[in-house]
Amino acid sequence: MQTYQLVRRRLQGAIFVCAIFLIAGCATGPSAGGQNELKNTSIASASSWAGRISLQVQSPSEGVAAQSFTASFELKGEPERGELTLISPLGNVVGVLRWTPGEAVLDSGDDKLQRFASVESFLAQTTGAAVPMTALFSWLRGRNEQVAGWTADLSRRSEGRVTARRTQPTPEADLRLVLDQ
Repeated sequence: MQTYQLVRRRLQGAIFVCAIFLIAGCATGPSAGGQNELKNTSIASASSWAGRISLQVQSPSEGVAAQSFTASFELKGEPERGELTLISPLGNVVGVLRWTPGEAVLDSGDDKLQRFASVESFLAQTTGAAVPMTALFSWLRGRNEQVAGWTADLSRRSEGRVTARRTQPTPEADLRLVLDQ
């Protein structure tokens, strides 16, 4: 049972990490609209990306292993609202994260929706590393937006590769995206 919970937590962490990197803006709390509001949100005119994402978060203390999350992803939307689908190496949908201003909802397919005040709070809770979502969207578009504590490497963006490293605050984190061409 513990192995299942560990695998599930890691998969949720992967979803959270992807979401943090792909969603911008801080939210103040859940809205009353819920899931139906998120499903009906139009993202037709928004940007979209697909590929693989990897996030490694170093241990904040000695003797604890680093956490690593890897998944395929499909991202549709903008920092303000969108949808992130995470896919396991076997091709199964691990979860879908939808967000609007003020709410992020994770649907991991088990009829239990998880609500978060923001994508950032979801990622911080799941992985221990807050990812700058507005900057992530800029990095995916090839713009090197500066964020305190983070260094992005866009030198291989034309090849579909984006990397970013967080050195402050701890724990340190490495983010790697390989986009489908």
